[in-house]
Formats: sequence, C-alpha cells, structure tokens
Amino acid sequence: MSARHIIADRRELTVGSLGLDAILDVPPGARGIVLFAHGSGSGRFSPRNNHVAGKLRDAGFATLLLDLLTPGEERDRRNVFDIGLLAGRLRMACDWCEDYPATAMLRPAYFGASTGAGAALRAAANDPRIAAIVSRGGRPDLAGTSALAHVMAPTLLIVGGRDDPVIDLNREALAHMRCPRELAIVPGAGHLFEEPGTLDLVVALAVSWLGRFLPGVPA
Repeated sequence: MSARHIIADRRELTVGSLGLDAILDVPPGARGIVLFAHGSGSGRFSPRNNHVAGKLRDAGFATLLLDLLTPGEERDRRNVFDIGLLAGRLRMACDWCEDYPATAMLRPAYFGASTGAGAALRAAANDPRIAAIVSRGGRPDLAGTSALAHVMAPTLLIVGGRDDPVIDLNREALAHMRCPRELAIVPGAGHLFEEPGTLDLVVALAVSWLGRFLPGVPA
C-alpha cells in the first residue's frame, strides 16, 4: 500500500504534565505505536526520523515523534546528555499513550537514534509494556550495563558499516543484554546514514523487526 492511500489521524499536541511538544500519527488499523527518541540536538522535526516514521506508518504502525526536553531545558546542554532524564520522559510518554484514547489500545515500541537509543534502552529496562526496540546509529552503552541487563524487549541494533567506533560500542552493549537481540550492520553507511539508499535499508530492517513483535495486521 502506497503512502498516498493511507489516511493518518495526524495531531500536533503536548504530552504529559510538562507539555512536551509532539506529533502523533495513527493510521487506520494501527498494529502498535512507535515512540521516537531523538539524538542530541534533534527533536520531533528530525528529517531522518520523520522519513523513517513515514515508512513505518505505511507499514501500519502509529508513530509519536516528541521533544524529550522543553525549550528551556534544551538551553542547558547537560540535559541533552542526561540519559536518566531522557529515559524518564520516554516512560512518561508511554504512560500518556496508555491514557490517550487514540493510542490506549496500541502496544508501544521504541525507536532510538544516537543518544536517544541509550535513553530508550534505559526506559525499557524492567518495563514489560515495551514490545520491541530499534536503535539507529545508537549509543546503547549510555544506558548503563545494569539497565541493559534488564531490558526485556527484543532489541535490534542497526549500525553503519563505516561507523567503526559505534560498531564496537554496540557489540559491547550486546554482550550485556539478555533479551532477544541482534546487531545489523548496513554496508557503506556512516553514522548518520546519509549515503544513498542506506536509510531505506534501516527502514526495511526496522519494519521487519517491529512486524515480528507487533504482528497485528493493519486494516
């Protein structure tokens, strides 16, 4: 089904008591909802994550792209790398999805990029609600070894083949995890997956992984 045939319920709204800015898209018959955790210096308008989110909606997943920090908090660069703070915001967003009528019946998954992947994994530790996690060019090591050992959700780590330092960090993180997990290396891709076709390979891997663990058939 092509994107032009899918009509999504698209809303710009605020999430949680802090009023975090977010964009929610719920396609008809959504099989689950994917919450995006962006990397440092990025937010709900991230071109790469919006590209991925659009393709996920084509595949039948609802998406929530949100800013994990308020504008005032973003001015303090320490907050951008505070993984515990960001993880807490993701859990808050997950709580909000459980209460919001359009998403209350949808099981959540996380998609994290760069530092956002560390936050997603920290947030998912000991949380049985999370169906799956996908990391793109992520820093799972930032979640901490204790949190990694307590992640319950099946996790896919996607890294560019030219991103050698991050490949090593992902392999080390993988060794501390006990959940079902895989490492996928995209040949020829750098950290940002800017090379032609590489981001679409990320999309294909993410759709396949999420489809295994959020298998409902979209209407």
